[in-house]
Amino acid sequence: MTTKTQTPTVPEHGETVFIPLNKLKKHPQNARKTPHSEASIEAKAASIAAKGILQNLVVEPELDAEGEPTGCYLVSVGEGRRLAQLLRAKRKEIKRTEPIRCVIDTANDPAEISLDENVTREDLHPADQFERFRELAETRGWGAEEIAARFGVTAHVVKQRLRLGAVSPKLMQVYRDGDLTLDQLMAFAITEDHARQQQVFENLSYNREPWIIRRDLTASNVVATDRRAILVGAEAYTEAGGTIIRDLFTDDRGGFYEDAALLDRLALDKLEGIAAQVQEAEGWKWVSTHIDWPHAHGLRRSYPQPVELSEEDETAYDAAQEELERLSAEWEDADVDLPPEVDQRFAELEAEIERIDAKRYAYEADEIARGGVFVVLNHDGEARIERGFIRPEDEAPEPEEPEAEDGSTVIDGVRVNGDGEIMDGGEHDGDGHPVSDHEPEDEDAEEDGKPLSDSLIRDLTAHRTLALRLALGEQPDMALIAVTHALAAQTFYRGGGDAHCLEIRPTSGYLASHADGIEDTAAAKALEDRHAGWAADMPRDVAELWGFIAGLDHASVMALFAHCASLTVNAVKQPWEAHKRHALATADRLATAVALDMTAHWTPTVRAYLGRVTKAQILAAVRDALGDEAAERIADRKKPEMAEAAGQLLAGTGWLPPVLRTERPGWLADEQREIPAAEDMPEAESAEATEDEAFPVAAE
Repeated sequence: MTTKTQTPTVPEHGETVFIPLNKLKKHPQNARKTPHSEASIEAKAASIAAKGILQNLVVEPELDAEGEPTGCYLVSVGEGRRLAQLLRAKRKEIKRTEPIRCVIDTANDPAEISLDENVTREDLHPADQFERFRELAETRGWGAEEIAARFGVTAHVVKQRLRLGAVSPKLMQVYRDGDLTLDQLMAFAITEDHARQQQVFENLSYNREPWIIRRDLTASNVVATDRRAILVGAEAYTEAGGTIIRDLFTDDRGGFYEDAALLDRLALDKLEGIAAQVQEAEGWKWVSTHIDWPHAHGLRRSYPQPVELSEEDETAYDAAQEELERLSAEWEDADVDLPPEVDQRFAELEAEIERIDAKRYAYEADEIARGGVFVVLNHDGEARIERGFIRPEDEAPEPEEPEAEDGSTVIDGVRVNGDGEIMDGGEHDGDGHPVSDHEPEDEDAEEDGKPLSDSLIRDLTAHRTLALRLALGEQPDMALIAVTHALAAQTFYRGGGDAHCLEIRPTSGYLASHADGIEDTAAAKALEDRHAGWAADMPRDVAELWGFIAGLDHASVMALFAHCASLTVNAVKQPWEAHKRHALATADRLATAVALDMTAHWTPTVRAYLGRVTKAQILAAVRDALGDEAAERIADRKKPEMAEAAGQLLAGTGWLPPVLRTERPGWLADEQREIPAAEDMPEAESAEATEDEAFPVAAE
């Protein structure tokens, strides 16, 4: 007996049926030929998981070649929902036979209704979407993660939409009306302060670029890269009640600290805490904290001096150094990364060596008892601890000249009585010399041991001075030591001006009076560190300075000489100093000689330059660095906007105003030209070239 296959029953048109997921297929006449994006399918899957399928699929029965139904159905409308359910089945969230509610349509053209669904609908306006997300968060109490899970988007996207939904309703309506772009709306969303948003909007000019809106909204805030923010830290600032404004739509590099006054107070509190620790640990008489370096404090400074290590420290230092050398040799040729325990041991040994090295220099107890410490916020956000400052009232009293039997004392080489009157009342000649100096000496009246007369001593020492000048001029190496000694005595010692015999007087101009904040820069800190390093090596008594310098190797003498000489450089140009034109020209030559690169020390920011020049000069700078097209893009802006835009354009270009530029040194230009080798040059020509390179100024 033969069994006849039963034909599947076909539902009628318009009937709602539940069809197993694995019986649904994409209709070949579906109007969407571009595949759904993964993000779209992900979002639909999340929505269905949370709320179910809100809209039925529209299907028609699949027929075989004979026109008979196969038992499967072709999806005309709802292909995205079918794919979302397949994704859920793949993830084992549902079975592949999950029943899907569908509506049978055998009357309409599948291609037409598929097209109709996508053409005749209108997407929700973004403003409505932003506000609805905000309502979900406020009325349901859902966080960004929960909302994201229900709509198949990332938590970051939800946070962005929530922030946009918090924009002032007035501005949201302007956006709906088409008078604000989405980029501009996102710029306003940097803060949730509606009053501030509306104030900035009302004050905008015709130029409404998003960066201008962000700049105006954060004008009174402090960027997270500011040294105060780095010192305090985001966690401490927010715990103290501060608010950090975050831009969810651009890279804000940590955001903006809204309360500058709170940030200042927290920074000072932290500096004061560090100062208290230093004072307690080291015993200084006073400490003083500042965000900016206290300009013109006028205090003398002392520096630590070399001290002998204890036997225990010497032993520990040698052991750590020996183990470090052994480990370095053991792992020198290793091609793999160091094991964690070895890497940690390297760090421990280096820290131990550094700790003991720090003990090699110390302040005298008397200086600590009279001196103090400045704790200042450094340019990189770290605490800058500067020790050894002595206030005038804490200076050790100068030793008094001993009184003679008649009660007189010597002040500045002149003997005075107890009433302050000069006791030398003898007659003087026209040159101011005592007449007695010229009187013939009475040999019979001389007493044994009588000193030579002042006039004779002057005579003899004048001849000695002349001879010294002649001899020193013939010994350049010794002249270098003598000049270095004269400079160092006056640079590093109080009252060192009388400790040398060369009439050289170094003068160092106070730059902070010309450029505000210059002492808080990285260059100023580097110079101070170099000075402190030399000061720590100086002998305590200036009388020992000559022996110290004479005992240095040639390279060290040159380095000390260069440091002392560098402190006397003055290339500051002031309008009333027209007589300095030759000095300034020499400063230009010096800059060329040392190949000075000011791009390492200065950038054209609004504060440093662009906000202090005319619009024409701003445009000239941009044109010089980036060309006419870049300058034209900002030419129609108001000056504050132009300066801000120019600062962004010039960042990283290395542009400098002419007054800061350095002429390319000849030796650097020569490197770019092919120069014949010395052995290939005629002997006379080679010697001439060598001499010109050694003495470029003389060659001119």
